[in-house]
Amino acid sequence: MSKFNIFNKKTRNNEGHVAFKMELKEKLITEVLTSFFNEGKYYGNNSQEILEDLRKVIKIDPKFIANLAIYARKEIHLRSISHVIVSELAHDVQGKKYVRRVLNEVVERVDDMSEILSYYLNVYEKPIPNSLKKGLADCFLRFDEFALVKYNREKEIKLKDIMILVHPKPNNDEQSNMFKRLLEDNLKIPFTWETMLSSEGNNKCTWEKLIESNKLGYMAILRNLRNIIKAEPENINKVYEILESETRVKKSKQLPFRYYSAFKVLSYEGLGTSKVYDTLENAIRSSTSNIKRLKGKTFISTDVSGSMSYKVSPKSDMICAEIGTVLMSIANSICDEAITSTFDTSFKVTPLASRNGIISNAKSISPTWGGTDLSLPIKYLLENKIYVDRIIILSDNEINRGYDRVCQVYINEYRKKVNPNVWVHAIDLLGYGTQQFKGNKVNIIAGWNEKILEFIPNVEMGLDNIKEKIEDYYFKEDLEAII
Repeated sequence: MSKFNIFNKKTRNNEGHVAFKMELKEKLITEVLTSFFNEGKYYGNNSQEILEDLRKVIKIDPKFIANLAIYARKEIHLRSISHVIVSELAHDVQGKKYVRRVLNEVVERVDDMSEILSYYLNVYEKPIPNSLKKGLADCFLRFDEFALVKYNREKEIKLKDIMILVHPKPNNDEQSNMFKRLLEDNLKIPFTWETMLSSEGNNKCTWEKLIESNKLGYMAILRNLRNIIKAEPENINKVYEILESETRVKKSKQLPFRYYSAFKVLSYEGLGTSKVYDTLENAIRSSTSNIKRLKGKTFISTDVSGSMSYKVSPKSDMICAEIGTVLMSIANSICDEAITSTFDTSFKVTPLASRNGIISNAKSISPTWGGTDLSLPIKYLLENKIYVDRIIILSDNEINRGYDRVCQVYINEYRKKVNPNVWVHAIDLLGYGTQQFKGNKVNIIAGWNEKILEFIPNVEMGLDNIKEKIEDYYFKEDLEAII
């Protein structure tokens, strides 16, 4: 059997339409990087499938899984799935050797520790592996009293429970005294925006004090922007300065759709002036400022079908189609020349000026909730003989319309008739585990933030694709070879 006969490895997607099977690691990447884990999707919760694939890969390549955990946390800013991955590594004998160092990278907040331990105990119960204990003990030593008390909440697993389990060894007397106060429930209550709001109320005076104190973190400002604007503090310009500061934007690690969500809430309620909308546009622009420009002509099409109508999380007001339109608008902003479009059971060109705001461009596109015919964008290029250097498709890949064939067939026809060297960049937004594209000059990407767009120019220049990047992201060699 020829190794180049890529069309033999077929399967069916959730809609029963023909699709390509994905190689196990490639499939796991798409599942992990599009997951808030244990949250529903249009075609159901695929968390169990993620776990099964994760456990399979740990057996054959634990280094890859260790790198994937760190990549998901550091680059894509996903917390819950990184907690799951490091816990699964700790349970498997093949993965234990990576756990201590992986924990040091994925634990960025105090409550990361309790979430990881909660997952492990709920799934595997006791005993807790030594690798997990030692790693959590290391992490405990990194946090000061302010951080500990901020997350010292009444939960299933409290911070003092973790301390009793992992026995962190204090670095000095001051830290030893702090741990003693934690055990005695006697940590010093710090000044935080939460405690001040609770004690003084959600009003103009309180917000003015909080803004002046510099105690409001970036995420706190973004998520409370509606309340701040409604309170009309005199020093609100300071809030806008923080939000659009490129340094603060990069440090905050916000997913780009968070800015879109804030914009959407404010515009729906008719709050604020053009200044706040400009601020949010500037902030999302700053988050994309380091991405290389895409030279030549780019064709971008995003899925606005019914299967993209599900919320990304029960706590979010964002639906998956909006993530697609935001990413298309970001991609459009870095192109020399672009054609933007949408598809469901019909195809529509949706012209976007690259000098318009990224958020306002995304908001101008309305989902239409039809079926999913992913072949339509490519047929449009074929029928009109439109030459483009690359095609970017954003979709869940759950095609349920068109001929019973994979869309790669139409790419092959396009290469014969229009541009033999066209690149296809397929951005998977929901990670159901199948694809419509495969072969030469096909780049499979997955994720919800602007970082994934970096793989478009990089791959075209012969640099790492997303799988290769993860392979050597943190651990470049097997850990046994390093020790």
